[in-house]
Amino acid sequence: MSRTDLRCRLIRFLLTLSVLAAFLPGSAAADIYRYVDERGIVCFTDNPHHDGYQVHLRTGGRRRTTVSKGYYPYRSTVLEASRRYDIEEPLLRAVIEVESDFNRYAISSAGARGLMQLMPETMKYLGVANPWDPKQNIMGGARYLKYMVERFSGNLSLALAAYNAGANSVIKYGRIPPYPQTRRYVRKVMTRYHDYSGESMRN
Repeated sequence: MSRTDLRCRLIRFLLTLSVLAAFLPGSAAADIYRYVDERGIVCFTDNPHHDGYQVHLRTGGRRRTTVSKGYYPYRSTVLEASRRYDIEEPLLRAVIEVESDFNRYAISSAGARGLMQLMPETMKYLGVANPWDPKQNIMGGARYLKYMVERFSGNLSLALAAYNAGANSVIKYGRIPPYPQTRRYVRKVMTRYHDYSGESMRN
């Protein structure tokens, strides 16, 4: 048995323990990620270290995604979108986390879909054919977010409010609309954006 096989078996064992522990009183939630390597060996972890891992099990509650060595799900695509649309990587990361918690199959009660929670009419405008495809969704969402940033003259709070509630709502009020959900959304994204901007400077 190879070292990789042993390691994966150990991870499976630890996975079982972590899932059981997650349901004990006072336990912190930790999502479990799954990866199948080129030989078909399945590995599980609660701390993915490259973009090949996908969410396999959510063990309760939403949590901030923290992973080792600066990695998080779909990081390479986020970096590509950041370069293509000249929008900061920490901002894109924060939006994805708040919108979907990195769940590519997320769908809201309003019908927003995928990692960046794009509405059907927005997807049509952006040319996103498959909202469940991480690259299409992230590229489309980054393009749309960049449009909002430019429309509101670089004011990130207003741009985020427009991303969440629509540009017309922001224009109507001339500020962040007085919608509790939108105001919470802007606070959450901005908090994570500032956290991740500091983290990027340290890396």
